[in-house]
Formats: sequence, structure tokens, C-alpha cells
Amino acid sequence: MKQANRPATWLRRAIPALGLAASLAFAAPAAPRAESLADALVSAYKHSGLLVQNRALLRAADEDVAATVAGLRPIINWSSDITRSFSKVPNTPLPGTRSSGDTNASAGITAELLLYDFGRTPLQISAAKEAVLATRQTLIGIEQQVLLRAVQAYMNVQRNSRFVSLRQSNVRVISQSLRAARDRFEVGEVTRTDVAQAEARLASARGALAQAQGDLTQAIEEYIAAIGHRPGRLTQPPRLPRIARSVDSAKAVAVRSHPDVLKVQHDVAAAELNIRVAEAAMKPRVTLNGSLGVTEEFGGSSFRRQGSFGVQATGPIYQGGRLSAAKRRAQALRDAQRGVLHVTTHAVRQNVGNAYAVLRAARATADAGAEGVRAAQVAFDGVREEAKLGSRTTLDVLNAEQELLNARFDQISAQADVYIAAYRVLAAMGQLTVRDLNLAVQTYDPAAYYNLVKTAPVPSSKQGRQLDRVLKSLGKR
Repeated sequence: MKQANRPATWLRRAIPALGLAASLAFAAPAAPRAESLADALVSAYKHSGLLVQNRALLRAADEDVAATVAGLRPIINWSSDITRSFSKVPNTPLPGTRSSGDTNASAGITAELLLYDFGRTPLQISAAKEAVLATRQTLIGIEQQVLLRAVQAYMNVQRNSRFVSLRQSNVRVISQSLRAARDRFEVGEVTRTDVAQAEARLASARGALAQAQGDLTQAIEEYIAAIGHRPGRLTQPPRLPRIARSVDSAKAVAVRSHPDVLKVQHDVAAAELNIRVAEAAMKPRVTLNGSLGVTEEFGGSSFRRQGSFGVQATGPIYQGGRLSAAKRRAQALRDAQRGVLHVTTHAVRQNVGNAYAVLRAARATADAGAEGVRAAQVAFDGVREEAKLGSRTTLDVLNAEQELLNARFDQISAQADVYIAAYRVLAAMGQLTVRDLNLAVQTYDPAAYYNLVKTAPVPSSKQGRQLDRVLKSLGKR
């Protein structure tokens, strides 16, 4: 065509639209939003069924302490029975039989109190307490998982929302370009090739928009599952949380305070105590025993009262090696827990190192993304001006706009990855908890229930009645 090197009329109309749409799409969201990241974390903490489940498991471990403490208390049982006995004998020398029978009723109470068992029961109580402490650390680990999932859900909704906005803007821009190309084609100023190129680019943009909308829908579903409600208007996340600058210092903190490490340390302590429990099981057991009962024969004159009390000592002589096997088993479990501690400690250190590596990479990618957006913007502006002078084609402008769009996508994704990586570092260090983040929410006190049950209260006691009220309130949740 004679005017092939001159910018087409439709191109001159489309280029300002391209620049305006690109600048709108790439501008950071400025509208105020309702829900902050801290709000989302609080909602996740309140909503999590996983936390509810593990709090109940912790209360079950607390009750193990109470059940073991009960072994030091008097054990009192009652029993009663009514027995009817009868007999028929031949009535010799006369024909027939003679019947006789009587009915007896009895009731009794037995009591037993442990006096001494070489520390076996106190050792079992200590082991149960270590199990409680281990379960508390498990609960803290679950709390970290819940909060990290909430951070990821929050950032992914933000990421995918901005992706959809960019894709929608891209579709609008290319749709304007396609309309201009068709108008110009009708008057014979461009070829069918220009129209087909714009049509192909629009089809690709619409497909990318549909994919982005699908990704946003999935991110919203994950947000609902993790946080408990649909996302509203989300604020931009605050500045990154403060973390240790040195990887080595972060590893040292993790080894000292990570809930996985602390849990296994308590498991090792419980295993050590169980060895001593197995040793004490080989020794005698001294108890104080007593009983009181009455027996009455209905229809007769027999009425008896009986009772007894005394000190009883029992101990094993030979049990086929069962007690020795129990001790060896306890020693093997102790060794296994020591191995778990070794593996867990190294895994925690490795996780900290990996988390820092991911964070460094995410930060470098974000910096590169910012530079990429700047360079792509300069390139797009240059191609647009060259197109006005006729030295660039429509396809060149569309390609430059697509490169700028891709650079902006990379930048948005990298920014979200930096936040997720920073909170993952906190989780690796064992510091991603409601208390460490100073969130405005009433935290679950794991010691409150334990303090109510550790002395094994009976329902009729003041503490037992208080415990009943606590259980009723838990049942209403």
C-alpha cells in the first residue's frame, strides 16, 4: 500500500487508549479497603476447626493427668446382691418330694489406699504432665499452620484480584484496537492481516482473563476455608514483619523455641520417666485395704455384719519375662524419641535456611520486577512514539503493551511472594503465633483447663462444679 510507512488513522486513535489503559491498569490500587491482614488472621484464629480439634485433644491429655493422680486417692467401691437358693429332695419312705429354699441379701463396701509403690504412680503422673506439655506445643504448631495458611490466602486473593483487573484492562484495550482496525479495513487503508492480528490478540486476552477469573475464584474459596468468610475489600498489607537478619541467629532461635523441637523434648522426657515406671513395676506395692458388709436371710433370723482391714503387700515373683520386656520396650521408645529429636532439630534448622533462601529470592525477584516494569514502560512509550512516526506497526505496539503487562504481572506476583516468604520465615522460627504477632484477639489459655482438672476433682466439689460450667460453655461453641 502507498501509505504503509505512515501511521494509520486507527493506530493514532488506538495508541492514546493503549497508554491510558496501561497506566490505569498498572497504577497501584488507591481505594480504601475494609479488611486488613491482621483482621484476617484474627478471623482465621477464631474460625479454625483444626484449632478446636487440637484444643480438645489437649484437654484429653489434661484428663490423663487427673486419671493418674486418682491412683494416689482412696478407691472405694460398693456391691450388693440378692440370692435365692432352693432344693428338692425325695420324701422317703413316703412317696413325693420335699422342697426347701431361702433368700439372702448382702451389701458391702471395699476401700483401698495406696501406701507405697516405689514411686511408680508419681512417675506416671510426671510422664502424663510431660505429655500435656508436648500436646501444648503441638497446638502451637497447629496455630502456626492456621495463620500461615491465612496469610497465603489473603495475599493470593489480592494477587489474583489485581491479575483480573489487569486482564480486563488488557481486553478493553485490544477491543478498541480491533474496532479501529476493522474501521480502517473497511475503507481499505489496512489489510486483513492487521485485523487478524488484533483478533488473535483479543482471543488470547479473553482466554487469559477467563483463566485469571478462575484463579481468583479458587483463591476466594481458599480464603473462605482458611479465614471463615468471603473476602471484602482488602487493604494493602503492612510493612514486612521484623525478622532476624542473620540466618544463623534465626536458626538458633528456632532450635530453642520452635514448637516441633519443644514437643519432642517433652516426648523424650516422658520416655525417660516411662523407663523408671517400668523399673518400679518390678517392685512391691503396699496398700491399705478395708471392707464392711451385711448379710440378711429373708424369712429367717440370720443377720450378719462383717468387716476387715489390713495392710497388704504384693509383688511379682515370676511373670515369664513380661516386666523385663516392658522395661526394654520403654528404653527402645526412649531411644526412638531421641532419634526423633535429632531429626526434628536438623529439619527445623533446614527449614529456616530454606525459608530465608526463598525470601531472598523473592526480594530479588521483586526488585528485578520493578526494574522490568520501568524498562518495559520506557520501551512501550518509545514504540508508541515510533508508531506515530510510521516506523512501527500495530503489532509492534501490541507486543510492547503485552511485555509491559507481563512485567507488571511479574511484579505483582513477586510482591505477594515476598510477604508470604517473610511470614514463612516466622513460622520456620516458631514465631508465627497470635502472641508473637500481637493480634487483638483473646487467646486460648491451655493452662486454664489443666488447672481445673490436675487435682482430679469430683463432681460434687466446688472445683468440680466450676469444671461442669466450663464443659457446658465448651459444648455450646
